[in-house]
Amino acid sequence: MEENGFEPVIVSFCCNWCSYAGADAAGTAKQQYPSNVHIVRVMCSGMVHPNMVIDALNSGADGVLVCGCHPGDCHYRDGNLRAQQRAEAIEMALEDFGLEPERFRLEWVSASEGARFAQVASEMVAALKEIGPNPLKA
Repeated sequence: MEENGFEPVIVSFCCNWCSYAGADAAGTAKQQYPSNVHIVRVMCSGMVHPNMVIDALNSGADGVLVCGCHPGDCHYRDGNLRAQQRAEAIEMALEDFGLEPERFRLEWVSASEGARFAQVASEMVAALKEIGPNPLKA
């Protein structure tokens, strides 16, 4: 896929309290991650409804990354656990649409884990390069 210049577009929903700060920490520490990861700041990963993920994919994203606080550290007590429950619904919806499960990923990233955010983002870009463009784009 790299020969034809395919660069996947990833929408990353990051919680305000941990993951967004982690992504910011990656940038501050000059830990590079792919520029095709577009961050959307949300107050909590638990507010990311499955429809938001499907809408991002229907709008042309090749993948969606949801990042939240580690379990037990959620600013809203159990929002990240709600995100984990919703991840199951998202995976079933992807299956219904005939999309690969690698197009969605849920990860826990704290404010001090800039390197982890950069690693997760890079891994997801690499995985999407292997499976190719989102068929819903066409």
